[in-house]
Amino acid sequence: MATADILVNAFTTLLVTLDPPGLAPVFLGLTVGMSREQRRHVAVRGSLIAFGILAVFALFGASLLGSLGISMGAFRIAGGLLLFWISFEMVFERRQERKEKTSQAAITVDHLHNIAVFPLALPLIAGPGAISATVLLAGTLAGPWDRLLLIGVLALTMGVVLAALLIAERLDRFLGVTGRAILTRLLGVILAALSVQFVVDGVKSAFNTV
Repeated sequence: MATADILVNAFTTLLVTLDPPGLAPVFLGLTVGMSREQRRHVAVRGSLIAFGILAVFALFGASLLGSLGISMGAFRIAGGLLLFWISFEMVFERRQERKEKTSQAAITVDHLHNIAVFPLALPLIAGPGAISATVLLAGTLAGPWDRLLLIGVLALTMGVVLAALLIAERLDRFLGVTGRAILTRLLGVILAALSVQFVVDGVKSAFNTV
């Protein structure tokens, strides 16, 4: 049975990986020229699709790894290293630059058609980092009831993301460039610590050490 500490850790990991404050300005760039109602529609649809993608990985990700012959220990190490790289990019603001380039490509190529699916839901919200974090957490929360709790944590986290997208204009104006940079770097440091813990747990699991 999952403890409160494990659930708080899961929520923190997902929230930091998804980075709602960092998504707000990218979302504004994606939806430039849209009305408030159109933005709300894109935000809700994108969040629901991303939640569905992550929920599938939460429920079946570990089974998929098993069928491919990948142990959870090995995935914890690989996923931890990936999350550490994402935290590195957050601290040095490289991730934000990549997100903005993705949004600009979508505006140029597809002119905002289906942006709720691509690039908002995938890969901006449910990207490699979020998927890896979800599968890692699902490996920690192995029981059926624990998986349901993880789905609940996912829903709560996605609710925070949706709220950030709905108030993106006000949030971006409130934080400003400096506030957003400070917050993103702080979240990056927290994610770095969490990712190192995943690697340590993976090494212990892979080599059966205590």
